[in-house]
Parts: sequence; C-alpha cells; structure tokens
Amino acid sequence: MTEKILARAAGKKSVEAGENVWVQADILMTHDVCGPGTIGVFKREFGAKARVWDRHKVVIIPDHYILREFAREQDLPYFYDVIEEGKGTWKFDPSQGMLKRQYGPNYAGVCHTALPEKGHTRPGEILFGTDSHTCMAGAFNEFATGIGNTDAGFVMGTGKLLLKVPETMHFRLEGRLQRGVMAKDVILHCIGQIGFDGATYRAMQFDGEGVKGLSMDDRMTVANMAIEAGGKNGIFEFDDQTTAAVDARCRLNGTKAAYDPVERDAAEKFVFEMVVELAALEPTVACHPDPGQRRLARELGGIKLDRAYVGSCTGGKTSDFLEFARVVRGRRVVIETFGVPATPQIVHDLQTARWEEKTVWQILLDAGVRMTENAGCAACLGGPADTFGRINSPLKCISATNRNFPGRMGHKESQVFLASPATVAASALTGHITDPREYLG
Repeated sequence: MTEKILARAAGKKSVEAGENVWVQADILMTHDVCGPGTIGVFKREFGAKARVWDRHKVVIIPDHYILREFAREQDLPYFYDVIEEGKGTWKFDPSQGMLKRQYGPNYAGVCHTALPEKGHTRPGEILFGTDSHTCMAGAFNEFATGIGNTDAGFVMGTGKLLLKVPETMHFRLEGRLQRGVMAKDVILHCIGQIGFDGATYRAMQFDGEGVKGLSMDDRMTVANMAIEAGGKNGIFEFDDQTTAAVDARCRLNGTKAAYDPVERDAAEKFVFEMVVELAALEPTVACHPDPGQRRLARELGGIKLDRAYVGSCTGGKTSDFLEFARVVRGRRVVIETFGVPATPQIVHDLQTARWEEKTVWQILLDAGVRMTENAGCAACLGGPADTFGRINSPLKCISATNRNFPGRMGHKESQVFLASPATVAASALTGHITDPREYLG
C-alpha cells in the first residue's frame, strides 16, 4: 500500500522498494520545536520574502508560543495558536497554576492527535511532519513520516521531496483482543518480536480480519510506534471505520473532503511477514532502556515504581483515559500519578462525559490522579525542569507514552517502563508493575 501511494504522488504507474522518487506532498506539518529551524531553512534557501508553496497545505501546531509571526506573514489558515488572536504573546499565569487551562480557543494540543481531529488526515495522501511520530497518521491509510528541518524547508518552498521507496513488512492481525489488553500491547508485542531497530527504513503494514476490531484510536496507537522499531512509516488498511472518522472530521472542520484510498492487491511484495493472534496477547511492558525490551506485565510484579504517567499522542486520547478510569474508578493510586490529555477536545470529553453521578474527569481526580487541563506533550519528551510530570530524579516510572530511551522523560538515570493505559492504571494502584486483568475480572 505504501508503494501505491508513493507511485501516485510521483506521477508513476508503479514504484519498487529501493527506487528514489520525487513525490508531491499533500500536507506539511511543523510545530514549535522544529518550526523555527524549518522556517529558517525555507527563508535562507528561497528568500526572506518567499511564499510557501500552498498555504492551505501547511499546518502549524505550536505547543507553546512561537511561529505566530510567520503564520501571519504567510496568511496560513491552519495555524492553531496558543493565544487568542490579537492578544499579544503567551505568558504563564501563576494564579492558574499547571492544572488549570492556560491557552486560548484556537489551541489544538499535541500535533499528531490534533491532525486527524482537525481534519488533516486523509487516505491515500502524503503527510510530512517535523516530528518522528508523524507516522501515527498512517492509521488513516496514508503515507505519513517524520522529516528533518532541511527537508521540511524544501517541502515548504516546493511541495516536493525526494524519497527512497521503503521495503514493506507485513503484520497480519487475526482475532480479537481479550479484556484488559489494548492496542499498546499489540505494538509492544510486534516491536518485541523484531527489535527496536527491526523495521529500520521499512514500511510496517497492518491488515487482516483483526483490524476490524480495532478502533481508529487503537490504530493510531499502533501506527504511532512504528518509528520505535525504526520504521519509515506505519500504514493500515482502509475500511468503513476510516471513512466514518475522516469524513466526520473533514466536514466538521471544513477541510478538503475528497480523497482516494489505496487497497491491497495480489502483487504485494513483503520482506517480512508475521501473524499476530490478538486473542493470545497479554498486557505487555517495554522495559528500560528501549521499546524492544518486551516482557509480560504479570512477570514484572517485583519491580517497584515511583510514578505513573498517562498521556501523549500515543496514550492521551479519550479512549485511553476511559480505560484508565475503568481500572481506577472507586480506588486510589498509591504513587504519584500524572494525567495529560493530548488535546483540548479530550479535556472537554473527560469533563463532560458522566458515569452515573460523576464525570470521568472527577473519577480520575477522586482516584488521586493529578489531571491538567493544559493538553500537550508535557513530560513525554522531558522538557525544562518545571515541565508538568517531568522526571527530575532517578525514579522508576510506568508510562502510557511511546519512548523510553535513557533521559527521554527527564533525568538520565531514571527508568521508564512503557505500557498500556490499563496497565499503567493498575500499576498506579499497587505501586509495582501490575497486570490490569487483576482489576477487570
């Protein structure tokens, strides 16, 4: 499927793995981490007064306060600013603290979750982003991959990029997940099988009957972590769920509604094939120091934890918090636990959805989770010492995030154990790594 998309974008009938082709981009996304570098390259190479190749195809999603001047200069319609238009610059309000909302109505949150939410992911398209987890959009049957600032600056000016067509690894999903097992367990299982470099510069294709039982959120979780195996991209088969999700978001946001998905065919060539029996999977953990260190949660009860964290593009979606809440409802966590929704919309979902007499947000608060309304990446990528949830000492943390290399979430001697939101929740209740099925029956 990856080859079909790249061939179409290159104006060719077909392409083969290893071939170098110029492809036309459909969307270029950047954010406040890599945006300044990308814009710097763009202006250096194309001129201080140069215009982007297509202002409707550049999406800028800042997580803090920069890139405003460039967005105005280029008249970009898809700039999701932290502040209200015309309100100056963003400033932290100490009276609100870290838990109360500190952003304006246009802020979108974590770029990878915001892209589909705002109607910028469409089947059959090419999406480039200046962030390694851009591959998350492959859940929507498109080619999505992270690129560096130099490449992004070139795309910004031309709309094109030279790519080597990746080989494809095939992961056929069969059956259904059992209770207490989530999409995070699926991808941790796959990475554990092939290693954290086992898909280097390869496409990871996920299809099969088992995909039908995975929600779009589930598929986003799986595709997001293709990069944690070194993958160039992850991609899912197109189906009715894809149609429903994409059509709804494009209509809601008034973005381009037309798209052309790619389908599988008999001529597909794979360099690797693996069948994943979903019903056989169990809650899984990726141990320190990389995502390939796979173990079953039930085998790790002896590992004492200091902190739990649920959030990020991978583990901060509405469905992730719902599963977390199912486990902790009516109980109290025994270790410091942080919750960071990925987007403001998810904050709204959790604060308005009611389970009997309480909102889901209140259920989480009552369980002792430190929930912040400030949707964002937060401690997933470390950040400054005062970042919400950052690990500032050599602690052991179980996290629903996507990366656990040394120093990723802060202190270089800390240890991060990656797991599903359900496993993170169960572990927060006991203070050691715990199989969530102990709480779900």
